[in-house]
Amino acid sequence: MWRDLAIGFAATVIVAWLVLIVALLVVRPKGGLLREALRILPDLIRLLTRLARDSTLPRGVRVRIALLMGYLALPIDLIPDFIPVLGYADDAIVVAAVLRSVVRRVGSEPLQRHWPGTNDGFAALCRLAGIAPPTEQTANN
Repeated sequence: MWRDLAIGFAATVIVAWLVLIVALLVVRPKGGLLREALRILPDLIRLLTRLARDSTLPRGVRVRIALLMGYLALPIDLIPDFIPVLGYADDAIVVAAVLRSVVRRVGSEPLQRHWPGTNDGFAALCRLAGIAPPTEQTANN
């Protein structure tokens, strides 16, 4: 009986993991965006920390960001980080999905206001989040 229960639990975990991997593949950034996301990941983490502390954002957005930060902090990932490239790719994909959700809810202005990196990095972030990058005049103000 316990053996059957353990096998059923293990099978359920494996199926859930496979479903999550397929979901990540569906929402992953297309083309070179995944590489850009990996390049700006340190700035993205600082951005998410700043957004989570911004009390002007809706609570649901801050909760999503806090859950994302918890996921990034946990040592257990969908794809372990010790696997070259792929280990960090799942983090970048999850960050991209949450950013797209945040941008849809609050717009791009909070992203631009809290962005700690360069203008080129922000342009990559805009492509990752699926929004139009700001014009030069907007970026310099």
